[in-house]
Amino acid sequence: MALLTKLRSLRGLKPAPEPELPDVARSVAIIMDGNGRWARRRRLPVAAGHREGTRALRRTVEAAIDLGVESLCVYAFSTENWSRPEEEISDLMEIFVETIERELPDLARQGVRVRFIGRRDRATDALRAKMDELEAETAANARLALWIAFDYGGRAEIVGAARRLVEEGVPAGEVDEEALRSRLYAPEMAEPDLLIRTSGEQRISNFLLWQLAYTELIFCDTLWPDFGERDLREALSQYAGRRRRFGGR
Repeated sequence: MALLTKLRSLRGLKPAPEPELPDVARSVAIIMDGNGRWARRRRLPVAAGHREGTRALRRTVEAAIDLGVESLCVYAFSTENWSRPEEEISDLMEIFVETIERELPDLARQGVRVRFIGRRDRATDALRAKMDELEAETAANARLALWIAFDYGGRAEIVGAARRLVEEGVPAGEVDEEALRSRLYAPEMAEPDLLIRTSGEQRISNFLLWQLAYTELIFCDTLWPDFGERDLREALSQYAGRRRRFGGR
């Protein structure tokens, strides 16, 4: 009888409202994958795919500005990429310098602030100098924050943060998420609302392991050199149709 009464009372209850649909993803991360396959399909050197990928980066950043994105983090070179053939790595280092000289200055004039996350000690002297110069020149820009992950690995980032906690003598009882987060490469970087990976691969490849805890993931088949405004707009549209619950209901 008591159960029947309870069931009757529940009939009048309204279901909990669904979470609000998100608007534009303000913070986006992209794993720029597929340069090599793009080049091979055209019987071109791999370096040609990487160079075409830098053009895709420029038009994607410009599209992100127009679509209301405020922070964009791109995976340019991972800690694991050092295992690639020596010739390809040498070409990549040259292409990174070329990109900073040719593609990024115009973005800087459009109000993009560029910052690099990851290690720099293994980059060439020329590349390190260009990184430092670009960061200094764009420090006052605020239209869009462009974070370029170079010689970056998510596990290495977390290990480095943990090491700094130990080196600083932080007591175990004071180690919490905020203590660790504040010692990441760029604690001020917004955690991504959306991660896009191109080329059809469906994994995150050691990218932003801490920051992606509640990020929405979208995998598209487009190879990175072919990626552009239409692809970004489609990904943002998919994101806008999802309900972010962050572990709740």
